[in-house]
Amino acid sequence: MAKGDGRYGRLLRSLAKTDLVVLDDWGLAPLTDEHRRDLLELLDDRHGRRATLVASQLPVDHWHAAIGEPTLADAILDRLVHNAYKITLKGESRRKRLAKADGSRPLTTDH
Repeated sequence: MAKGDGRYGRLLRSLAKTDLVVLDDWGLAPLTDEHRRDLLELLDDRHGRRATLVASQLPVDHWHAAIGEPTLADAILDRLVHNAYKITLKGESRRKRLAKADGSRPLTTDH
């Protein structure tokens, strides 16, 4: 929408100045070429200046394929991964544990 109404540049400048940008559920849906280019532009503006947090169930070694286009994937991952702190959580989902504790049934796609 920001591209359509002329706010895109202003939005990118604002995101570049934001102390923390969170990319939640990273890698759940494929990126279009436009998404890849927008993401690269955002990360390029922020790289080395501000924090970006990525939360994903997709292992990091699958991110390149999830991004899609190899050249842009290399550039995006260079900005995301190379100076990153990686925290890998282990164990059962917190939502499942909470559901067990209160006796409710967790939402699931399994039938």
